Amino acid sequence: AGMRSIVVMPRHTPTAFKEECELFGAELILVDGLINDCAREVQKIKSQRECFDMSTMKEPYRLEGKKTMGYEIAEQCNWQLPDVILYPTGGGTGLIGIWKAFHEMLQLGWIKGKLPRMIAVQADNCKPVAEVWNGNIPTAKGYQAKPSIANGLAVPEPFAMKLILQTLHESNGLPVTVQEKDIVKGVREMAKHEGIFVAPEGGAIWMALLQLLDDHVISREERILLLNTGSGYKYLDNLRS
Repeated sequence: AGMRSIVVMPRHTPTAFKEECELFGAELILVDGLINDCAREVQKIKSQRECFDMSTMKEPYRLEGKKTMGYEIAEQCNWQLPDVILYPTGGGTGLIGIWKAFHEMLQLGWIKGKLPRMIAVQADNCKPVAEVWNGNIPTAKGYQAKPSIANGLAVPEPFAMKLILQTLHESNGLPVTVQEKDIVKGVREMAKHEGIFVAPEGGAIWMALLQLLDDHVISREERILLLNTGSGYKYLDNLRS
Protein backbone atom coordinates (compact mmCIF):
# COMPACT_ATOMS: atom_id res chain seq x y z
CA ALA A 1 0.00 0.00 0.00
CA GLY A 2 3.05 2.22 -0.05
CA MET A 3 2.78 2.95 3.67
CA ARG A 4 5.89 3.57 5.72
CA SER A 5 6.36 1.85 9.09
CA ILE A 6 8.32 2.89 12.17
CA VAL A 7 9.04 0.23 14.79
CA VAL A 8 10.33 1.15 18.25
CA MET A 9 11.68 -1.63 20.48
CA PRO A 10 14.05 -2.14 23.42
CA ARG A 11 17.69 -2.48 22.37
CA HIS A 12 18.01 -5.84 24.20
CA THR A 13 15.27 -7.43 22.05
CA PRO A 14 16.51 -10.64 20.36
CA THR A 15 18.19 -10.11 16.98
CA ALA A 16 15.56 -12.03 15.00
CA PHE A 17 12.88 -9.47 15.86
CA LYS A 18 15.08 -6.57 14.76
CA GLU A 19 16.19 -8.18 11.49
CA GLU A 20 12.62 -9.19 10.70
CA CYS A 21 11.39 -5.58 10.92
CA GLU A 22 14.23 -4.28 8.76
CA LEU A 23 13.71 -7.00 6.14
CA PHE A 24 10.06 -5.95 5.85
CA GLY A 25 11.26 -2.40 5.19
CA ALA A 26 10.44 -0.76 8.51
CA GLU A 27 12.44 2.04 10.07
CA LEU A 28 13.75 0.50 13.29
CA ILE A 29 14.44 2.64 16.35
CA LEU A 30 16.12 1.01 19.36
CA VAL A 31 15.63 2.36 22.88
CA ASP A 32 17.61 1.71 26.06
CA GLY A 33 14.96 0.48 28.49
CA LEU A 34 11.68 -1.45 28.46
CA ILE A 35 8.48 -1.13 26.45
CA ASN A 36 7.25 1.84 28.51
CA ASP A 37 10.38 3.73 27.48
CA CYS A 38 9.55 2.85 23.87
CA ALA A 39 6.05 4.27 24.38
CA ARG A 40 7.58 7.59 25.42
CA GLU A 41 9.71 7.56 22.27
CA VAL A 42 6.58 6.89 20.19
CA GLN A 43 4.89 9.93 21.73
CA LYS A 44 7.92 12.03 20.79
CA ILE A 45 7.86 10.73 17.22
CA LYS A 46 4.12 11.48 16.95
CA SER A 47 4.75 15.09 17.94
CA GLN A 48 7.37 15.48 15.23
CA ARG A 49 6.07 13.36 12.34
CA GLU A 50 2.66 12.58 10.86
CA CYS A 51 1.97 8.97 11.82
CA PHE A 52 -0.67 6.72 13.39
CA ASP A 53 0.03 5.12 16.78
CA MET A 54 -0.41 1.32 16.57
CA SER A 55 0.71 0.71 20.17
CA THR A 56 -1.10 -1.96 22.17
CA MET A 57 -4.73 -1.02 22.91
CA LYS A 58 -4.33 2.51 21.51
CA GLU A 59 -6.25 1.45 18.39
CA PRO A 60 -9.22 -0.97 18.09
CA TYR A 61 -7.99 -3.27 15.36
CA ARG A 62 -5.51 -5.49 17.18
CA LEU A 63 -8.10 -6.37 19.82
CA GLU A 64 -10.57 -7.38 17.09
CA GLY A 65 -7.89 -9.56 15.53
CA LYS A 66 -6.86 -11.19 18.79
CA LYS A 67 -10.45 -11.93 19.77
CA THR A 68 -10.61 -14.47 16.93
CA MET A 69 -8.66 -16.75 19.29
CA GLY A 70 -11.80 -16.89 21.44
CA TYR A 71 -13.91 -17.94 18.44
CA GLU A 72 -11.37 -20.58 17.43
CA ILE A 73 -11.22 -21.96 20.97
CA ALA A 74 -15.01 -22.39 21.01
CA GLU A 75 -15.16 -23.91 17.53
CA GLN A 76 -12.26 -26.33 18.06
CA CYS A 77 -13.67 -27.42 21.44
CA ASN A 78 -17.03 -28.21 19.81
CA TRP A 79 -18.60 -25.15 21.47
CA GLN A 80 -17.82 -26.46 24.96
CA LEU A 81 -15.38 -24.02 26.52
CA PRO A 82 -12.53 -25.10 28.84
CA ASP A 83 -12.82 -24.58 32.59
CA VAL A 84 -9.56 -22.64 32.79
CA ILE A 85 -7.47 -20.69 30.26
CA LEU A 86 -3.88 -19.59 30.97
CA TYR A 87 -2.62 -16.72 28.84
CA PRO A 88 0.75 -14.87 28.93
CA THR A 89 -0.06 -11.28 29.81
CA GLY A 90 2.09 -8.26 29.01
CA GLY A 91 -0.07 -5.63 27.34
CA GLY A 92 -3.15 -7.81 27.84
CA THR A 93 -4.65 -7.69 24.34
CA GLY A 94 -5.01 -11.47 23.98
CA LEU A 95 -6.55 -11.97 27.41
CA ILE A 96 -9.06 -9.15 26.88
CA GLY A 97 -9.78 -10.17 23.29
CA ILE A 98 -10.61 -13.77 24.15
CA TRP A 99 -12.92 -12.62 26.95
CA LYS A 100 -14.62 -10.19 24.54
CA ALA A 101 -15.19 -13.01 22.04
CA PHE A 102 -16.81 -15.21 24.69
CA HIS A 103 -19.31 -12.49 25.58
CA GLU A 104 -20.11 -11.90 21.92
CA MET A 105 -20.77 -15.62 21.43
CA LEU A 106 -23.04 -15.66 24.48
CA GLN A 107 -25.08 -12.83 22.95
CA LEU A 108 -25.20 -14.68 19.62
CA GLY A 109 -26.40 -17.85 21.38
CA TRP A 110 -23.43 -19.83 20.04
CA ILE A 111 -22.30 -20.90 23.52
CA LYS A 112 -24.05 -21.39 26.85
CA GLY A 113 -23.13 -21.98 30.45
CA LYS A 114 -20.21 -20.94 32.57
CA LEU A 115 -17.26 -19.13 31.02
CA PRO A 116 -13.64 -20.17 31.74
CA ARG A 117 -11.55 -18.73 34.56
CA MET A 118 -8.90 -16.54 32.92
CA ILE A 119 -5.38 -16.76 34.38
CA ALA A 120 -2.94 -13.97 33.52
CA VAL A 121 0.63 -15.31 33.58
CA GLN A 122 3.42 -12.78 34.17
CA ALA A 123 7.18 -12.88 34.62
CA ASP A 124 8.34 -12.33 38.19
CA ASN A 125 10.73 -9.69 36.78
CA CYS A 126 7.77 -7.67 35.52
CA LYS A 127 4.49 -8.30 37.35
CA PRO A 128 2.44 -5.08 37.51
CA VAL A 129 -0.90 -6.87 37.15
CA ALA A 130 -0.10 -9.21 40.05
CA GLU A 131 1.16 -6.33 42.19
CA VAL A 132 -1.98 -4.24 41.65
CA TRP A 133 -4.23 -7.30 42.06
CA ASN A 134 -2.60 -8.18 45.39
CA GLY A 135 -2.83 -4.60 46.63
CA ASN A 136 0.93 -4.08 46.81
CA ILE A 137 0.75 -0.98 44.59
CA PRO A 138 -2.28 1.23 43.80
CA THR A 139 -1.57 1.48 40.06
CA ALA A 140 1.12 0.40 37.61
CA LYS A 141 2.18 3.99 36.99
CA GLY A 142 5.88 4.28 37.81
CA TYR A 143 6.22 0.53 38.40
CA GLN A 144 9.90 -0.45 38.29
CA ALA A 145 10.49 -3.65 36.34
CA LYS A 146 13.44 -5.68 35.12
CA PRO A 147 13.88 -7.14 31.61
CA SER A 148 12.62 -10.69 31.16
CA ILE A 149 13.74 -13.54 28.93
CA ALA A 150 10.06 -13.48 27.88
CA ASN A 151 10.20 -10.10 26.14
CA GLY A 152 6.46 -10.03 25.55
CA LEU A 153 5.80 -10.10 29.29
CA ALA A 154 8.08 -7.13 30.08
CA VAL A 155 5.37 -4.44 30.05
CA PRO A 156 5.72 -2.38 33.25
CA GLU A 157 2.73 -0.07 32.70
CA PRO A 158 0.03 -1.84 30.66
CA PHE A 159 -2.19 0.75 28.97
CA ALA A 160 -5.17 -1.63 29.34
CA MET A 161 -4.62 -2.43 33.03
CA LYS A 162 -8.24 -1.62 33.91
CA LEU A 163 -9.58 -4.07 31.29
CA ILE A 164 -7.07 -6.77 32.32
CA LEU A 165 -8.22 -6.55 35.95
CA GLN A 166 -11.86 -6.45 34.86
CA THR A 167 -11.40 -9.66 32.87
CA LEU A 168 -9.79 -11.42 35.83
CA HIS A 169 -12.54 -10.27 38.22
CA GLU A 170 -15.42 -11.15 35.89
CA SER A 171 -14.01 -14.61 35.15
CA ASN A 172 -13.08 -15.41 38.77
CA GLY A 173 -9.51 -15.71 37.57
CA LEU A 174 -6.24 -14.35 38.93
CA PRO A 175 -2.67 -13.42 37.94
CA VAL A 176 0.30 -15.70 38.60
CA THR A 177 4.03 -15.02 38.23
CA VAL A 178 6.95 -17.21 37.11
CA GLN A 179 10.66 -16.73 37.80
CA GLU A 180 13.19 -16.47 34.98
CA LYS A 181 14.91 -19.80 35.67
CA ASP A 182 11.53 -21.54 35.64
CA ILE A 183 10.58 -19.92 32.34
CA VAL A 184 13.68 -21.48 30.75
CA LYS A 185 12.91 -24.79 32.44
CA GLY A 186 9.40 -24.67 30.97
CA VAL A 187 10.71 -24.10 27.44
CA ARG A 188 13.12 -27.04 27.81
CA GLU A 189 10.44 -29.37 29.21
CA MET A 190 8.01 -28.59 26.40
CA ALA A 191 10.72 -29.15 23.79
CA LYS A 192 11.96 -32.40 25.32
CA HIS A 193 8.63 -34.03 26.11
CA GLU A 194 6.25 -32.56 23.52
CA GLY A 195 8.54 -31.69 20.60
CA ILE A 196 7.26 -28.11 20.61
CA PHE A 197 9.76 -25.26 20.78
CA VAL A 198 7.62 -22.63 22.52
CA ALA A 199 8.53 -19.01 23.15
CA PRO A 200 9.58 -18.16 26.72
CA GLU A 201 6.03 -16.88 27.24
CA GLY A 202 4.84 -20.41 26.49
CA GLY A 203 7.38 -21.83 28.93
CA ALA A 204 6.00 -19.49 31.58
CA ILE A 205 2.47 -20.77 30.94
CA TRP A 206 3.50 -24.40 31.49
CA MET A 207 5.32 -23.66 34.75
CA ALA A 208 2.44 -21.49 35.97
CA LEU A 209 0.07 -24.42 35.46
CA LEU A 210 2.28 -26.77 37.50
CA GLN A 211 2.42 -24.15 40.26
CA LEU A 212 -1.38 -23.71 40.28
CA LEU A 213 -1.91 -27.48 40.35
CA ASP A 214 0.44 -27.80 43.34
CA ASP A 215 -1.41 -24.97 45.10
CA HIS A 216 -4.78 -26.63 44.36
CA VAL A 217 -6.00 -23.51 42.56
CA ILE A 218 -6.62 -25.66 39.48
CA SER A 219 -7.82 -29.26 39.65
CA ARG A 220 -6.45 -32.02 37.40
CA GLU A 221 -10.06 -32.94 36.61
CA GLU A 222 -10.69 -29.56 34.97
CA ARG A 223 -10.43 -28.91 31.24
CA ILE A 224 -7.35 -26.69 30.94
CA LEU A 225 -6.14 -24.72 27.92
CA LEU A 226 -2.65 -23.22 27.59
CA LEU A 227 -1.88 -20.68 24.87
CA ASN A 228 1.64 -20.28 23.51
CA THR A 229 2.13 -16.95 21.78
CA GLY A 230 5.36 -17.33 19.80
CA SER A 231 8.18 -19.44 18.43
CA GLY A 232 11.22 -20.26 20.50
CA TYR A 233 13.40 -19.86 17.40
CA LYS A 234 13.01 -16.08 17.56
CA TYR A 235 14.27 -16.08 21.16
CA LEU A 236 17.48 -18.04 20.59
CA ASP A 237 19.58 -15.04 21.72
CA ASN A 238 17.82 -15.05 25.08
CA LEU A 239 17.95 -18.81 25.54
CA ARG A 240 21.68 -18.97 24.72
CA SER A 241 22.43 -16.35 27.39
